[in-house]
Amino acid sequence: MYKFKAYQYSIALGLCLAVLGCKAPVAETATASAPVPESFGTTKNLDTVNTGSMKWRTFFKDQNLIDLIDVALKNNQELNITLQEIEIAKNDIRVKKGLLLPSVGVRAGAGVEKVGRYTSQGAGDATTEIKPGVETPDPLGDFTIAAYANWEVDIWKKLRNSKKAAVNRYLATVEGKNFVITNLIAEVADSYYELLALDSQLEIVKQTIELQTNALEIVKIQKQAARATELGVQKFQAEVLTSKSLEFDILQKIKENENKINFLLGRYPQEVKRTNSNFLTLLPAEVNSGIPSQLLMNRPDVKQAELELVAAKLDVKVARAEFYPSLDISAAFGVQAFKPSYLFTFPESILYSVAGDLAAPLINRNAIKAEFSSANARQLQALYNYDRTILNAYLEVSNQLSKIDNLQKSYDLKSQQVDALNKSIEVSNDLFKSARVDYFEVLMTQRDALESKLELIDTKKEQLNAAVYVYKDLGGGWK
Repeated sequence: MYKFKAYQYSIALGLCLAVLGCKAPVAETATASAPVPESFGTTKNLDTVNTGSMKWRTFFKDQNLIDLIDVALKNNQELNITLQEIEIAKNDIRVKKGLLLPSVGVRAGAGVEKVGRYTSQGAGDATTEIKPGVETPDPLGDFTIAAYANWEVDIWKKLRNSKKAAVNRYLATVEGKNFVITNLIAEVADSYYELLALDSQLEIVKQTIELQTNALEIVKIQKQAARATELGVQKFQAEVLTSKSLEFDILQKIKENENKINFLLGRYPQEVKRTNSNFLTLLPAEVNSGIPSQLLMNRPDVKQAELELVAAKLDVKVARAEFYPSLDISAAFGVQAFKPSYLFTFPESILYSVAGDLAAPLINRNAIKAEFSSANARQLQALYNYDRTILNAYLEVSNQLSKIDNLQKSYDLKSQQVDALNKSIEVSNDLFKSARVDYFEVLMTQRDALESKLELIDTKKEQLNAAVYVYKDLGGGWK
């Protein structure tokens, strides 16, 4: 009767522990984020043609640039580092998958034990015969060969959710790699167009130096004819020296830009092969923005943030499952004897065991609550990061589309300015030769023309790069 009551009490206690273990806090949720606008401008755009879906080999037309990008995709160290992160995430999936399966092993052991004669075990061994007339050995040997297995039964899907989280993180690293590729391609193209612009600026500076040198010779002749002063000669001389100094500044920038491209390509300094065509005749690639919702499918960083959010939500489920009772099953089977010669004496040497443990957390619930709170906070972080990534993607595209439009207007005006200043140089030179204007007006005209030509090249470079970056911002480049 007493044993029956104790059994009832133990069942009641076990149920209480199970109820306490199953009580888990509820995860916090953030407010709903604002929907993505229907268009990038003030007018509604329903055109779904999106340049971001175009392959980069089709988007870029310059074969020299395509060759440089090919080398960068093979040798760039940052990209290779990202590829190793993918391998790490892939191995993590294997680890999580292994936890779902029973762990099975084989154990072989040997030992010896000497117990006191005046103990319960020693007294029992002394009066026990292994066989008729054969006493239990003292000390007593122990030889075992057995297979064992341990398995945590995934009742609450804790292990399965953990594996799913690892899979989503692996996919997130793949998208991270794609994002690195898009940025790498855009950076190579940006540096390439910068190099072409510097080449063009260097050519203009050389032409200006030649023009200024000719003007210097004229003013020297005029001085000899008493039609100009030494001041004019020195002013023209200073202007020539300034332009020559600018030439070396541009040469240094060309060297640095070539080395920047070589760094992106993972190679030591060497000359960068590039086109020799007139830079100002290059046309930026035509871009179609499509609709903003396509950013969710095309942008690798948006997809990466989404996958990391899914993984964080699964982490919360895993942390919540820690509050519930866990079921562990263990088993062993093998042979055991005090002498090796008896190991395969059946059935006397056979050993086996099967055990199931149901355990619920009780004392350490504060630690589990803290881990759950941390998992929930990481989930909210991932959600906010996802919203921020979408907002940033939209604003980047909006800025670049506006920049393309404004740069085109600026380029048209600067082209007219350059044409007007080129004509003014011819006029000022003719007037200077006939002594109808002084040297100061000629110097200022040449200086303004040089600055306007350099600015025009900068504007053309920004136009080309704006097309590259809107292509990247739309999610293009990784295909």
